[in-house]
Parts: sequence; C-alpha cells; structure tokens
Amino acid sequence: MIVMGSWSAYHSLSSLEVLPDKDVQAFGASEIHTVGDLLDWFPKRYEDRRRFDAFPAHAGGEAVCLQGTVVDSAKKRFGRGRQFYEIVIQEGGDNILASNKITCRWFNMPYVHRMVAVGHEVVVYGKAKDVSGRLVIDHPEFEVVRDDEGPSIHLERIVPIYRNVTGIPQRRLREFIHQALQQLDPATVQAPYEIDPEFARGEALRSVHFPEEIARTREARRYFALEEFFILQLNVLWRRQLHLAHPGRVQGTKTGLLTAFYESLPFDLTGAQKRSVREVATDMRDEHPMNRLLQGDVGSGKTFVAMCSMLLAVESGSQAALMAPTQILAEQHYLTFRKWLAPLGLRLALITGSRKERDHLEIEGEPQIVIGTHALIYDNVHFHDLGLVVIDEQHKFGVAQRSRLIQQGIMPDVLVMTATPIPRTLTLTIYGDLDVSILDELPAGRGKIITGVREKPKVTDVTKFLKEQLVEGRQIFLVYPLVEESGTVKAESATGAVEKWQKRLKDYEVGLLHGQMKPEEKEEVMNRFRENSLQVLVATTVVEVGVDVPNANVMVIYNAERFGLAQLHQLRGRIGRGEHKGYCILVTDGKAGESLKKLKILEGTGDGFQIAEEDLLLRGPGEVLGTAQSGLSDLRFVDFLADTVLVREARALAEELLEHDPGLEDYPELREKIRVSVEPVEAS
Repeated sequence: MIVMGSWSAYHSLSSLEVLPDKDVQAFGASEIHTVGDLLDWFPKRYEDRRRFDAFPAHAGGEAVCLQGTVVDSAKKRFGRGRQFYEIVIQEGGDNILASNKITCRWFNMPYVHRMVAVGHEVVVYGKAKDVSGRLVIDHPEFEVVRDDEGPSIHLERIVPIYRNVTGIPQRRLREFIHQALQQLDPATVQAPYEIDPEFARGEALRSVHFPEEIARTREARRYFALEEFFILQLNVLWRRQLHLAHPGRVQGTKTGLLTAFYESLPFDLTGAQKRSVREVATDMRDEHPMNRLLQGDVGSGKTFVAMCSMLLAVESGSQAALMAPTQILAEQHYLTFRKWLAPLGLRLALITGSRKERDHLEIEGEPQIVIGTHALIYDNVHFHDLGLVVIDEQHKFGVAQRSRLIQQGIMPDVLVMTATPIPRTLTLTIYGDLDVSILDELPAGRGKIITGVREKPKVTDVTKFLKEQLVEGRQIFLVYPLVEESGTVKAESATGAVEKWQKRLKDYEVGLLHGQMKPEEKEEVMNRFRENSLQVLVATTVVEVGVDVPNANVMVIYNAERFGLAQLHQLRGRIGRGEHKGYCILVTDGKAGESLKKLKILEGTGDGFQIAEEDLLLRGPGEVLGTAQSGLSDLRFVDFLADTVLVREARALAEELLEHDPGLEDYPELREKIRVSVEPVEAS
C-alpha cells in the first residue's frame, strides 16, 4: 500500500478505543498494522441504504441490494455429507402484508447459521437465479443491520462496503474505520508533496469512506489515484534518469549495410518504418544506451525495423541478439532474417531449447546476429560483444528475464517490440521510462480483412465456405480456446475438433497444432503449413504471434467470446498477410449480450489502437496486460488508468519535482518509495 501521509507511521491500531487483541491480530494478518493502514483500506463499492432495490420478480439481471426480515431458516444436506444453510427473507420489515420473498443459501459455510437467524433484519447483495421455481441468491454478501445501539452508520446513508478482513465482520470493520476518522487530525495527514491544493488528504479520506453523496466518492478516489500514479511515475522517471546517467557505446554511424539492405528489397519500407529506423539510429549514435519501445499493429513490419537496427550494430563491430517468447516465433524470425540478410553475407544463428542452427561454418567466426528463445539466457550462451538487444513481444517476458539477457552485454542498446497495441495511458505508465516509436502504417500489397460475427452458424454453411476458399488454393486457420475437452469449461477443443474437420474436408490435409505438443512436432506441422502440404490448421492460440503464411486468408475462431479483444485482433493478424482478401469469422453461442457487443467492435474496425482502448474500458488494464507482468499488481486504482488526463497530470507532477530535485533530497519520504535501490542521479 502507498500511504503518502506520515500519520500511519506513529499510530498503532491499539490507539483505537476498544480494539481487542484478537482483532489486532486479524488486522495484522491482512498487513493492517497502523491506523493509516486501516484508513487506506478503501471501500470496494458503496450501497445507497437511503433506498433499497425492490425484490426482483424474475431471475437474472444485475446484482441487487435488498433489505428484509428473515422469516425462515434451515440447515439442509446435499450430496455425501455436504450441507448448506438457507434463509428466507421477506420484503417490508415489519409490514405483515408484504408478500415478496427471496431465498439465500450458503454452501459448506456452517458458521453462517450463527450469524443470521429468524427475526434478524438483514441487507443482502447478489444476483437472483431461478432454482426449481424459486428466486435464490447463492452466497450473497450480507449484514445484520438492526440492533439496539442507537443511531447507526450502517443504515439510511451511503454505506461503504469493504474487502473482507478475515476475522473482522463487515459491520465491525466499518465501525473501526469510522472511529479512526473521528480521531483524525487533518494536520497529521498532509502529503509530503502537495498533489492537489484544492483537496486535502484528510478531507479525501472522509469522502472516500463515508461520503455524503456518491459523486464525492469519485472525486476522493480520483485524488488517491492521482497520489498513487504520481508515485508510479516517480519510479518510472527515476529509472529513466538512472538509465540516461550511464555511459553507453556509440553505434550506428556507419550505414553501408543498411543502404545495401534497402537496395536489395523488392519493395519500399513504409514512412513509419523509415521514421522508426531514423529514431533508432539517432539513439544508437548517442553516448547514452538506447532504451526504446517499438510499438506496431499486427503486420506493420516491426521485423524489418529490427533488421535495420541490428545491421547498424553489426557494422559497428558488435553482436545483436533477438529474443522471442516462443520457438515458433523465433524460428519464423530466423527464416525471415536468413531470407533477407543472406545477400549481405552476415553470419546468423538460431538458439532455442530444442534446436541450435548456424547458417555459416564455425571457422568463419562468431555469429553476428543471434535469434532465440529463453534459451539465450538459460543455455549458457556466451556472446563475444553484445551491443544490441531486441526483445520481441516483450510483455510475455518477466523483468528478470529481460534484464538477464541485457546484462550479457556491456550497456547494450535495447529495443523492445510489441504487436499488442497499448493504450496511450498504459504506454505512459508501464513504459514511461522508454522512448516510443509507433508504426502506424501497414505495408502496401496487403489483402483487406473482412470480419464477421456469427451466432451458432450451421456446420454445413461453414464447411461450404471453407471448401470454396480451398478450391481457390487458399489455406485456413481454425482456432479453438482449449487443447482438450474440459469437464468444467463449456468450450470446444482443438483435439476434439480435428478429426471432425478431417472428415468434413476429406479432400484436403488437415493438421493440429497446440502448445502441449513437443517442439519438433510443432516445427514439423508449421513447416508443412508454410509449404502448403497442410491446407487447414486446427490450432489453439499458439498461432497468436509469429506465424507468417501469406497464402492463409481464412480464420474461424470458435467460442470467440472467451478471448479478449486484443487477443482476437492478434489472431486475426495471422491472415491477410498476402495479396488475397482475408476473412475472419468469430463464432459465438450468442448467450451473453455483452460478449456480442464486444465482438461487434472487431467487426467494425481493424485499428489495433482503437481496439486496445475499447479493451481497456471493457476489461481494465490488469486483464488487458496481465497485472503481474506489467507491474500493475500493487495498484489499487487500476480503473483510473483509462483516465488519460489523470495519468498525464501525475506524469507532469513527477517531472516537475524531479526537475527541481533529481535526487529527492528534500523529500525523504518519497525517496523511500522509489523501488530502484541504486544511487540517485546527480543534478546536472
């Protein structure tokens, strides 16, 4: 947790009145040790208990917040010795004429019967479903709300609902936080650096916990999001100035190889590719090591920019390495590099977990360009003089893995690439320490891709369309979410579908590809597909990146609702890479309206950056990038990362502070929050 004020450092939980030792221990188990920690345990949502929802008449719909009286309860059994506790709640409190009722059940939670019983007034929150003609809410959040304690903070107001603290009931947790706020001295909770002169931290704490109006919670949460993002940006900019403080190597001044490469190409690079190469060359010629992100939509030609960058390094006398997340992608890069760079007489090597290959004899010297997977860092690969590191699909690597490869050189230039379009706010946040090049053009000669959403299409119709494309000489991807059938997930599998397609398309060769196959098996299948001895490939998302077969122009994605927008866009990028018109068919069961709405976005645009923005709004940054990989796992206000204005405001505040105090000498509390344990950069 990030606590900007100093109050938490001096007040233990024992300073709260009537806090038993067992509660102190329960809080400690959740890393709540001080009053400040407690006040930073922000609500996950709010209930407006000035008015409750009406008891539902039908199952389904949104979650509801209901108030009523428990009129019946019972322990019941199911299965072999398993039990559940059931209560019936009647609407209307003491109104004996009220007839609306709903059942609530808790399975394998025997302690619930000691907490709520007949006669209790309760508030419950959950979604109603139909069970044998009855409306039932399973495992609702609940709270007993009426007692003889006098005026209550639990009713007739906007009430905060917190994440559970094991051993502390929701009601008591709310009371402890309310008591802490009552004892709060605003003068002791000032932030060490003023981020919002119009909103004091003490005021924000009161508004986030016990707001008078819902609108105030948004303002308060935005204040704490700004506070959190400010710290995040301080870390990002601190890393950046540390990186720039290191002396690097000057490379890229000679351009003979680059010029020869340009002249050997049968096509011209796009304007965006040329611009990116110029940006890379400028960085490499600087005395500080390059640290650049190359971001481009699927098919935008990042590989050719990487080639140009590596040629600049090679002509400067150093080695260049490219690390890819999968063997398929590494091999694809190796084949592409060998095809386009062979006329230049360069020495290339491929190193993966199961394959090592050189396109030259060892007596000719060390490889100048090395392409590989994680094997580059785990298989005792030694570089002669590693001057440029290129990391493809970098979000699929951990920070430690990237660092381990970079450390095999002496302050090498670093270029990280991603084909996953990243919304502007996430680029500022996650990659704020990098310079960014964007490929926003597609090479000429690419076929147009038509995307269509189909709800439960007839197998005969799909088969007929596929046969029409196969007769034209095209190739096809059939993508499934699972490798094998699952008893818990209702979705089709690749292994279950391949035999069916082999029968439906018996005049053509149908192959199978998934991540659980042995590397040599995957390599054989991919080679056959590239050579067109396989016309149809039934696969999982293992084909998401690195598969470049220009003749493949059809992709059918089954259970498309199970994938995120960005991933579907990545999969779609495997087709339309040649001159032929491409067809991407998103097959769904159509049961979830939101899923259909999501898929329609893909039907309407091929702009990866627009899709990424929509994906961010739909799923949130943690789901879009993966919180662990992206460094977002500790953020409490991830939902605000879609707020471009807020992120830029945090960035500007951090830049302003570091410009005046690069070492944070005047702000020791902030300096403690910098996660890079190295000496600060001296002011120039």
